[in-house]
Amino acid sequence: MDNRAPTDRPLMKRGTFKRNFRKEPKDQTYLCYEVEVRQGVAWVAVEGLQGIRRKRPQHLDRRRKYRLTWYISLSPCPDCVPKLVEFLEENRHVQLRIFAAHIHTKISGYEDGLRRLRDAGAELAIMTFEELQHCWEKFVYHGTRMQPLKPETELEKKLQKLKEILRLTVSQDLVKAPFIPKRVQTAPILTAGNDY
Repeated sequence: MDNRAPTDRPLMKRGTFKRNFRKEPKDQTYLCYEVEVRQGVAWVAVEGLQGIRRKRPQHLDRRRKYRLTWYISLSPCPDCVPKLVEFLEENRHVQLRIFAAHIHTKISGYEDGLRRLRDAGAELAIMTFEELQHCWEKFVYHGTRMQPLKPETELEKKLQKLKEILRLTVSQDLVKAPFIPKRVQTAPILTAGNDY
């Protein structure tokens, strides 16, 4: 099987995926996404609106309902949350699902940020092994021979622990004080022009 990326959709390297989605990411956030449109009772993939990038999809017809699925190496940081909330408020026809491989716990305010996303309508979850495998097959360059992604007991334990942290975090009520993200230097999300 040859899954070379089309010229408009780069794929990430296997090592990059393993370092950032399976292990603890260091200084980058990787975002893989898919866009689906509602057709009757089913969600259908929108051709050309999937890949690895930072930019939000453009030209989504406001008369149609869309589901945007993010597979992200780190959950959104507190600095990114206000932009995502604003996007969801301005685009009520878009449903955002975020599957994170890790929770961005190193920046204070991440708990409030995740609750704000939940309250804005975003669905938040920790990736399962099946979702990791989906990303491995769809967004990672394998050349002429795809290597299987093997489950690991330690990975499964880590994912279960993260699921519990997320459950406890988003189940708490928001603090009544206004959310003001702490200004910190964060690494940029990679864009199509970067080395994957």
